[in-house]
Amino acid sequence: MLGYATVGTNDIDRARAYYDALLAEIGARRVMEFPQNGFTMYGTGARAPGLAVTRPYDGGEARPGNGTMAAIVVDARDKVDRVHARAMALGSKDEGPPGLRGPEGDHAFYGAYFRDLDGNKLCVFCIGPG
Repeated sequence: MLGYATVGTNDIDRARAYYDALLAEIGARRVMEFPQNGFTMYGTGARAPGLAVTRPYDGGEARPGNGTMAAIVVDARDKVDRVHARAMALGSKDEGPPGLRGPEGDHAFYGAYFRDLDGNKLCVFCIGPG
């Protein structure tokens, strides 16, 4: 499965401040940084799946992908609510408030959607009964 997903930015300092605050809500932190391009990996540990933010490798402008999204899994619905609220407080654009998508039950999908300050679409979600 996926080891990490990457989102692009044109302002690495602003993006780092945003993701430092946002991902702290789920116990994630910077686990890797490369100064030459600003690549910054966030995760709960060096061997855990992560989310990276970086300037594009080709030196071009970072643009959100149409139909591209990174999804962050958490273990409880209240964490979905907290991360979404934090994203809104940090200036994110709401793309779908926290809520149940589909039927309740063992495989219930509870998620929220938003865009970061560069327009990258993110989801935070958990699976399971409420």
